[in-house]
Amino acid sequence: MAPDGHQDPVADIGYLGEADAAEIDTLEAIERKVRWLSAWTIHNANHLRESRDGLKVGGHLASCASVSAIMTALYFHELTPADRVAVKPHASPAFHAIQYLMGEQKLEKLKNFRAYGGAQSYPSRTKDGEMVDFSTGSVGLGAALTNFAALTQDYLRLKGWGRKDRDRGRMIALVGDAELDEGNVYEALMDTWKHDVRNVWWVIDYNRQSLDGVVNENLFRIIGRFFRAVGWNVLTLKYGSKQMAAFARPGGESLKRWINTCPNDVYSALSFQGGPAWRKQIKADTPDDAALHRLIDSYDDAALHDVMCNLGGHDIKALLHTFKSVPNDKPTCIIAYTIKGWGLPLAGHKDNHAGLMNPQQTETLRQSMGIAEGEEWERFAGLDQSPEALERFIADVPFLKDRARVLEAEPVPVPEKLTFKRAERGSTQEAFGKLLHEIARENGPLAERIVTTSPDVAQSTNLGAWINQRGLFSREERADEFKERKVPSAQKWVRSPQGQHIELGIAENDLFLNLAALGLSAKLFGERLLPIGTLYDPFIQRGLDALNYGCYQDSRFILVATPSGVSLAPEGGAHQSISTPMIGMGQPGLMSFEPSFGDEVAVILRWAFAHIQDEEKGSAVYLRLSTRPIDQPDREIDDDLADQIVKGGYWVHPPRNGARTAIVYVGAVAPQAHEAFARLRADFPDAGLLAITSADRLYNDWQRLERARLDGTDDGRMAHVEDLFEPLAGDARLVSVIDGHPAAVAWMGAVRGHSVAPLGVETFGQCGDLIDVYGHYGIDADHIERAARRML
Repeated sequence: MAPDGHQDPVADIGYLGEADAAEIDTLEAIERKVRWLSAWTIHNANHLRESRDGLKVGGHLASCASVSAIMTALYFHELTPADRVAVKPHASPAFHAIQYLMGEQKLEKLKNFRAYGGAQSYPSRTKDGEMVDFSTGSVGLGAALTNFAALTQDYLRLKGWGRKDRDRGRMIALVGDAELDEGNVYEALMDTWKHDVRNVWWVIDYNRQSLDGVVNENLFRIIGRFFRAVGWNVLTLKYGSKQMAAFARPGGESLKRWINTCPNDVYSALSFQGGPAWRKQIKADTPDDAALHRLIDSYDDAALHDVMCNLGGHDIKALLHTFKSVPNDKPTCIIAYTIKGWGLPLAGHKDNHAGLMNPQQTETLRQSMGIAEGEEWERFAGLDQSPEALERFIADVPFLKDRARVLEAEPVPVPEKLTFKRAERGSTQEAFGKLLHEIARENGPLAERIVTTSPDVAQSTNLGAWINQRGLFSREERADEFKERKVPSAQKWVRSPQGQHIELGIAENDLFLNLAALGLSAKLFGERLLPIGTLYDPFIQRGLDALNYGCYQDSRFILVATPSGVSLAPEGGAHQSISTPMIGMGQPGLMSFEPSFGDEVAVILRWAFAHIQDEEKGSAVYLRLSTRPIDQPDREIDDDLADQIVKGGYWVHPPRNGARTAIVYVGAVAPQAHEAFARLRADFPDAGLLAITSADRLYNDWQRLERARLDGTDDGRMAHVEDLFEPLAGDARLVSVIDGHPAAVAWMGAVRGHSVAPLGVETFGQCGDLIDVYGHYGIDADHIERAARRML
């Protein structure tokens, strides 16, 4: 037994029965081809294809060889059409090679690996085609996403939704052991443990090497304890079938003991040095073990090297048995021992992470593979089986039985208008909460498909009323003990499979990964969800990598970030956001808004529900809201005003033709802008007051047209922001004000060549009341007015 009380994780998991020998032979042949095609693709990109800029192309050759057997066993035997896979980023060439052998990847794409329009350096849903289930690239995130995809699948299944012709799939992550250094991995393990997720596999490529070195000894034990602690099955696959056969011979127990005690860096070095080095080291370490010496002397140098490198993660038979041995639908971690660069001349070398084979090494490998010169790209060249037999074998692979990897779902109808009870005074955050409450109360198709999630800030981001109506999602029914015991509480949060709020711990990475998975539900599982996630605006930056990752997948969700800016005055700098408006503008796949009033929130939220369902032109949507209560306008929003709100801005007070100044404001500082404008207009009646609801939409609309004009492909129309500024004089001057970084709005002067006095926040926030804080940062009415007058 291991010290933690579990079965020693280096012990053999057992071999129960013989796998079909012919199938094993075929899979081993395919694995060799995957390894070769990975190597040749990388070699072609770095040594044969014309280099026009002199940059190294790269390709992570050793990382591909490390998992070639694991991926072969999965894709050509284990996977079903319902399974979804996150391939470790550095195994991209191996993934493309597999798709090529399956007939799902074009040769031209392989030849252009890491070139424009070619196969991507890291698997990409949007660029590589529908065989990629989850984009990967930023390490750790692809693995964690499988947990939230499984949670999404459970959410749908427990509500009775989903394709009836598909079984539940396994969400499978191929994980490099160094990826487990990423903190988001453990956040995801904790949050999905709370929800008792099922049907998740993480297959860990335990090659014990990272970019800069060799991992610490006994890391596998720490990994196993982490996963067991959150309720996972843990299977450790250390030995291949050749090693197991050696262990059964006289001296075999000693060999097994030597392997188990050999330090990681020594094992890696010997894997690079080969048979003579293995023999010398083993004998030096066991000088009096005659049986072990006889055992290793029974192998020649090549055979001994083959046995010592025959770890479980490279042995097809061992892999298939391990997959078959997974006992139930609980999450399962498989620690598969491998050698980085296995089967290549750089195997085991500590510098092999970004290493490339030189032309002579590639030529030697080609000859050893039995591939004739000129047939390097041929799918079955060098294999003993006939092409016809291999084609039949691949055609019968379970994974390819249903080739629809990207599914479809009907759009959810969105009402023409969203309404809520107007208050004389209120905040945009309050309006958001009221809108969701009304949607929940009406209980229509829109309410049914909304799912909300939040990192332990549901109440403080105004989701409470929604959750009271729709409940918390849980695999099992759970009573509210406070309600049962008649303890008064504003929360009446019932937990059940029918609940529509997924409660998370304080982990912004998990929020964005959960949103990413929920936002892909239509394409992954054929059922559409409309996810809404809430968090504090300043903490977007804590999960920014995961937000970027979700957007890169083209996942569709609504992000409501509130409260924002220094308007949360008493909280101080730790809770006051500054750069988030620029994050919203700069993040691809995310359209950002910052309304000032509740009726604007209603228009934008209604538009957002439709926009995230637009397959061609849609994206995720970000609303930056405030808790600051301000007087609400008593107005009827007609179609024209609603259209302008969605386009990004409208004149509250239009300027007269030829006006020489205008105040431009965003979000919570509307009262200060209105007050300054009222003072200014007494002396300058031609001035205008412009409300910006989305600097992001205005900027991107303008830039798309500018690029079209440069290309000569524009249709002559004007961007909305150009139309807005058209009445102003050519030498007019603007004062822009935002509770955030002023650069988010200051660019507007470039539209028609106007000068700008940009007011905003550029340093960390201060505690205080609004009067002091706004005055300190120069975004109060006095500063706005002074800036406008100084420019005239």
